[in-house]
Amino acid sequence: MSTIHVDVVSAEESIFSGEARFVALPGEAGELGIYPRHTPLITRIKPGSVRIEKADGSEEFVFVAGGILEVQPDCVTVLSDTAIRGKDLDDHKANEARLAAEEALKNAKNDIDIAKAQSELYIIAAEIAALRKYRQKK
Repeated sequence: MSTIHVDVVSAEESIFSGEARFVALPGEAGELGIYPRHTPLITRIKPGSVRIEKADGSEEFVFVAGGILEVQPDCVTVLSDTAIRGKDLDDHKANEARLAAEEALKNAKNDIDIAKAQSELYIIAAEIAALRKYRQKK
């Protein structure tokens, strides 16, 4: 079976680099599925989980807090400010961040503070959902 090279990169490090049979991730207009020889595209991605079916049949999960996707027929590149390997997702940290964002929303004094807190809550909710999805697969 043919494969496609996949790179998932955060602002700090390369999270995943390898060959894959299939990649699924949350595109701006809905879930995207990418196979080898996919039509080229560039799009924004929403916070959520990137599921990579590796060449050996195993799966890799990565949470991304949004970003940019570039697809070429032989290469997929996911660029995100924040990307966390599924095995590194932490329930405790995510719940603490959710509580802090909820508190920030309660204490917001203007529209900008409200929008910022809502955005943080959205990303944290996506991280918690990715964590649950990752645990179900294990």
